[in-house]
Amino acid sequence: MNITVEQVLSIYPLSEGKLVAGQSGASRLVKSVKVMDTPHIADWIKEGEMVFTTAYLMKDVPEDAIPLLRKLNQRRSAGLGIKIGRFWDEVPEPILEEANRLDFPLIKLPYECSFSDNLNGLFHVEMQYHTQILHTVLDKQKRLMQFALRPDRINHFFQKLLSILGYPIAVVGSRGQLVFNATSFGASQLLHGWPWEKEAQWAFVDESRCFRAPLMEHEECTGYMVIFPENPVPVKVEEELFLQTAEIISYHMGVIFNEYRNHAAQNDLGVLLSRYLRGSGTIEALTEEAARRGIPLFQGAYRGLLALVSPEAGCGEKERLLRNIREELQYHPELKEMAVIHFYIQEGLFSIFLVDAPGSDGKLTDLLHTCLRGVLQEDSGAPLRICISNKKNRPGQLRDAYKECVETSRLADRLGIREAVVQFGSVELAYLFQDVPKEHMQTYVNEVLEMLLKKDPEYSQEMLRTLETFIENDGQVNETAKQLLIHRNTAAYRLEKIGELLEVDYKKINDLLRLKLAFTFRQMLKPM
Repeated sequence: MNITVEQVLSIYPLSEGKLVAGQSGASRLVKSVKVMDTPHIADWIKEGEMVFTTAYLMKDVPEDAIPLLRKLNQRRSAGLGIKIGRFWDEVPEPILEEANRLDFPLIKLPYECSFSDNLNGLFHVEMQYHTQILHTVLDKQKRLMQFALRPDRINHFFQKLLSILGYPIAVVGSRGQLVFNATSFGASQLLHGWPWEKEAQWAFVDESRCFRAPLMEHEECTGYMVIFPENPVPVKVEEELFLQTAEIISYHMGVIFNEYRNHAAQNDLGVLLSRYLRGSGTIEALTEEAARRGIPLFQGAYRGLLALVSPEAGCGEKERLLRNIREELQYHPELKEMAVIHFYIQEGLFSIFLVDAPGSDGKLTDLLHTCLRGVLQEDSGAPLRICISNKKNRPGQLRDAYKECVETSRLADRLGIREAVVQFGSVELAYLFQDVPKEHMQTYVNEVLEMLLKKDPEYSQEMLRTLETFIENDGQVNETAKQLLIHRNTAAYRLEKIGELLEVDYKKINDLLRLKLAFTFRQMLKPM
């Protein structure tokens, strides 16, 4: 039972009684009730207990009640209820005066209501109270377990726990640093008595009761959780909930600290990277600083990846989209082993991907399409583009990888490529021949495709589209037919006719390269 004397007097049949003295103590907490008419009654009383009596022991000598009041008050009893009508018609005045002096609640209980009636009323309220707490705790436990299985992103971790528990919490690191604080207390107040014992216990911050639980990981204390529940008195079922919360925080604490540390480290490294990419820094300075921070920047062959957001997006939208991409790149099961580090730079998000990492044996472009599908589909009208460099083998080629990503984005726009993920290899010919005069490009296109361009325009366009799709899909007839929504035999027949018309052999690399270059020039000649 954890209600005040004032609340006790609102419960029937105790509501028929009256607080006749010690009104200033009406806020005392009642933890339990005892009915006693035995000698030395006060010796059996504990803190928070209220005593009901018929005044049998002091009926003949009312003055004996005064030492009793003093001793009950000394033992922090919640109050004294005297049943009137059995031995006393009214509570003697000296007793009332002493109760007022002590601010000790003195209740006049009605004769017509038995002690069992009063206790039953309290018991019923107590049952309702604990049932409500139990339901609340069970609901919080359910939500807590759901959260534990799938925790929120790092910057929402503690806020989510706060919303589930519904009580102010603070998290303190092992050295006494405040990791998170949603209470009304400052660091000096919360850390009173630091260092603390490595055990869960109830404590006080100023006059507010709190529950303090150590955060243990492999028998090592990594910090403490401090929570301030609404109930001023400990409730066992809530204690279990708080301990479960502490376990969840303990489990994720390493991840939390590592991510904060990595974010800070990568922000600092991002400054060095930006300088290096713009030619004012050295790769040695970047790698040395990364190594000093415990980040192995280059562990073999790698590719650069640049995630860009359209200039049409606002700053807030750009930040949100890049954050979502970063989280997928960093935590997606099929990608997290491949990514070394991610840098926020002026253009967007620049990442280094290991070529020889587990899972990297597949086509990176297809893998990124699959893993980033959710982010790419929620671009809200602000197009996203992921640009991938060619494979690099030396740290000193990082600037080249970055430039290839930038060129990939520029040339993809020029060539009208709509795919969200574009690899430098797909625009490499355009990059190599971008300085060729347009008239030379046009002459080359006419020479390679002349016999096809002379045909009927409708026939010519259909055949050109078939041939271009075939070249883009690396000479795969099945994929060509699939993209054109035609039967494989139809695609094969068209390609055969085109080969005869242009006098090309699809099995010869030189012929395929000439066709590839011709279609590249056609794209580059289109008005931007």
